[in-house]
Amino acid sequence: MNFKGRTVALIVGITITVSSLVTMAIMDLPIFASSAGQPSSGSLTVKEQQKVNAVLQVIQKHYFKEIERTKLIDGAINGIFTALDDPYSTYMQREEAENFNVSVEGGFTGIGAEVSMEDGKVTIVSPIKDTPAERAGLKPKDVLLTVDGVTLEGLNLNQAVDKIRGPRGSKVKLEVKRPGVEQVMTFEITRDKVDLETVFPTMLNDKIGYIEIRQFSTNTYEHFITALDGLEKQGMKGLILDVRNNPGGVLDIVEKMTSPFIQKGKPLLQVEYRDQPREVHKSKGTDQQKPYPIAILTNKGSASASEIMASALQESAGVKIVGEHTFGKGTVQTSFPDQEDGSLIKITIAKWLTPNGNWIHQKGIEPDVPVAQPDYFNAAPIAKDKLLKKDMNAADVKNLQVILSGLGYKLDRKDGYFSASTEQAVKAFQKEKKLAVTGQVDSKTAEQLELSIVEVMRDKKNDAQLNAAIKTIQKEIQP
Repeated sequence: MNFKGRTVALIVGITITVSSLVTMAIMDLPIFASSAGQPSSGSLTVKEQQKVNAVLQVIQKHYFKEIERTKLIDGAINGIFTALDDPYSTYMQREEAENFNVSVEGGFTGIGAEVSMEDGKVTIVSPIKDTPAERAGLKPKDVLLTVDGVTLEGLNLNQAVDKIRGPRGSKVKLEVKRPGVEQVMTFEITRDKVDLETVFPTMLNDKIGYIEIRQFSTNTYEHFITALDGLEKQGMKGLILDVRNNPGGVLDIVEKMTSPFIQKGKPLLQVEYRDQPREVHKSKGTDQQKPYPIAILTNKGSASASEIMASALQESAGVKIVGEHTFGKGTVQTSFPDQEDGSLIKITIAKWLTPNGNWIHQKGIEPDVPVAQPDYFNAAPIAKDKLLKKDMNAADVKNLQVILSGLGYKLDRKDGYFSASTEQAVKAFQKEKKLAVTGQVDSKTAEQLELSIVEVMRDKKNDAQLNAAIKTIQKEIQP
């Protein structure tokens, strides 16, 4: 678990999963339609159709209970993809397909809040910046009770989200229970188009620009160019691109975002389809490289499109990669939707290689400047359902010790044994946070510890990888 950037919420038990992908444009093809006449290449032969039909008949006639036919068909399709032994080729039913398209397109219509299920309750993780939810005053940890008078109790997260989302311009009424507030609060919010923010620019000291890219969605390029232009107009002398924990995105987008930093005509990547010569995708930038030095930050969560950007900058522009070894995903996918039932297949159609022809799949890219984060960046959440106390020996105690150490408390060990030194550090923390000073870690103390370490991790001065990238740029800036 890594708490950098957007994943910092994971420490409080929120799980967000995004497919690591490089995808081509979604192709609108009737792939599930029946073919007339003789089977074409890839279609079932008559004998194969008879075999599948026979299996369906046996199940429907003899299986001990009734089962929906659509469930059997979906299971058969899933079985085909399982046989490929490729985690990036998959069949998605309608709901999964819709979520996938949201992550690729980078936007949706709704109120604009990240939500999770905590203790069976739909809970606000964070209102997204500059959205209806933020403007209405929703806060993290708000518990959603009803939507338009309908209770959310007993619903799973997807069912709850479906009720909250709706057409642009429509209104939704939410009843909310806020921690520390006795009365139930009511919010009436007008739904709007919500762009998932993927680009976060900042000007650091010494006129070093910093752009965090969280995903390569279809709307990311425009936001990126605006951010880059803004930093350049401020007199930027060097640039750090941060693709840590960026799972990938759309191939065309990463190519357009990388081209400005690589001379026109130089290779960005190579793409190899089955039984075809390699295609060399070249930069459409200018004849001159940028006049300022660049570094790119990576870690184990930098995958696919992130690796395309990093390897292209490294091999075609001499840019240094700073941080950690990347994920290692070197394949390209295309998606084919079924217009009738909303399902979709995502299938690997090619592999991509770096400008120099290296296939990094399941290998990753080694950084030029390897830097690991402090251990507390990888600390796991502390269990809330049990009391941690002196003389215990457990993984939860080890996580506690890592977090306490990251907060600056002195400990004699970090091996999972709850020592007297650990107890004293807990008491000091509880006193500082005005909690009951017991030396034991209950749910309240655990929550405060996690909130405190999140604050430490958000402070850029504690980001060892970013600081290394800054030093790398400073060395290259012309006096």
